[in-house]
Amino acid sequence: MQNAIRRLTIQDFRLVEEMETGIEDDYVLRIFNRLLDGNNRLFGLFNKGQLVSIAGYSLYASHYAMLGRLRSDLRYRGRNFSTSLMQHMIEEVFKMERIQWVGANTQENNLAAKKVLRKAGLHSHKILYSTITQSPSKLETGAKPWKEVHTLKRKKDLIYKGYLETYSIFPYQCYYSFPASWELFTDENLLSWSFYENEKQNRFLITKEDQKKNHYLHTIYPWDDIDQQEGLWETITADYKQLTQRTGENTYVWMDLTPSEVEKLPDYHPFELPSPWILFGISRKSWQQT
Repeated sequence: MQNAIRRLTIQDFRLVEEMETGIEDDYVLRIFNRLLDGNNRLFGLFNKGQLVSIAGYSLYASHYAMLGRLRSDLRYRGRNFSTSLMQHMIEEVFKMERIQWVGANTQENNLAAKKVLRKAGLHSHKILYSTITQSPSKLETGAKPWKEVHTLKRKKDLIYKGYLETYSIFPYQCYYSFPASWELFTDENLLSWSFYENEKQNRFLITKEDQKKNHYLHTIYPWDDIDQQEGLWETITADYKQLTQRTGENTYVWMDLTPSEVEKLPDYHPFELPSPWILFGISRKSWQQT
């Protein structure tokens, strides 16, 4: 057999390290042992015994899987090894009956990765800019901050109207967005997240702490009228200041924005705007129909 795919173990670290990926200071090598168990897995495709491609997945909310960490040896590219590996992982994930959706993120300008994901059977869902700032106060207008929501019932009502009723994509964590379902919104999550409503009670905001190397106030707003909501940025700034005081370390506001939302930001906005990401994915039902 020329090609073989198997789950990687700590004993495979040297093989992964010896791959010529062209990536300097690859985080996969730095946290290799953490990607092998719990909710994480890494797989490798071997061609005639040589490791030529790796990729992995992580599980979220007992319902979703996110593919990623795709690395290919430059000497073996162009032979569909990455596509074969991604297809294998999708099949492995859907063997777990509780998993109902599989996704993957890639930057919009990564043509090679987009081609692999489409060939593997995933479909593009949404484009998002992962924007960050340490100066949300620059967007304040002096308006009154929004009122905090405390009851679990009201939080559930807002989630239903803002995400579940509209089948929207929900930014569950920094970097990881999923089609909304109640599995994402456990009572524990809703009680730990901060919710705020505007005076008219027709808009709401969610803030929650996340950490991906740095500390982030992950800020979630379901509408594309961020330029029209008085008190929105005052609310975000107040929460950001509290989190910064609590962490005592580098802390940022993280906000996932659509292209239309980015266009509505004023010229003086404080956000860093990296290349946007595209969310790809497929449901169990759609996968079974292919």
